[in-house]
Amino acid sequence: MKLELENIQKDFGDKKVLRDINYTFEKGKIYGLLGRNGAGKTSLFNCLSGEVKMDSGGAFLSINDDKRQLRDEDIGYVYSLPILPEFLTGYEFVKFFMDINKEKLLPDATIENYFDFIKIGQTDRHRLIKSYSHGMKNKIQMLCFIITRPPLILLDEPLTSFDVVVALEIKKLLRDMKHDHIIIFSTHILQLATDLCDELIVLSNGQLEAIPDSTLHSPEFEEKVIELLKDEHYD
Repeated sequence: MKLELENIQKDFGDKKVLRDINYTFEKGKIYGLLGRNGAGKTSLFNCLSGEVKMDSGGAFLSINDDKRQLRDEDIGYVYSLPILPEFLTGYEFVKFFMDINKEKLLPDATIENYFDFIKIGQTDRHRLIKSYSHGMKNKIQMLCFIITRPPLILLDEPLTSFDVVVALEIKKLLRDMKHDHIIIFSTHILQLATDLCDELIVLSNGQLEAIPDSTLHSPEFEEKVIELLKDEHYD
């Protein structure tokens, strides 16, 4: 399975954010998307998810040589700022989400299993979501794609709000899941990217450039990333 981006462009007024984005992502890997603040990482995710319309180009999913347009149901998007119905408890929301996605559930899946999997305790399950910490809300977001298992998972700075223990749990979860998914992980934290990701890509001046595997764990790694990012400019 592959995600193929072809000539994606996006402008906001006079600002050219994405310029002829071309890249191929493969199942079984976690890709780290690096970029300075304002480089367009979230804009790229929003274009892929359909939140924002591309000016030109397209995104295509190839499964067993069958290439088609990327669809909404292909994508699990974890936003940097969680979007959840805060008037519901965590349990009520997850039950509702499971009910509307019955056809996607694993045969023996139960709501208790899912909460156990992301390590949210009995008391917290029945609290209103508005009382959850930012990290707990992100866990609930992640639970949604664990339930539906979409081919493509987009993670927009999801670990910055977690404490050390939860961050380690989520890293392990993503490593366990990557074999059946394409996972693209947006971050500006180099250490997090090198620790979690199989491949790193820099978004700079509206274009994607891969960081060679040979430099990933070399002494020149940080210098290479800085070199790619330091000339970032905005129109």
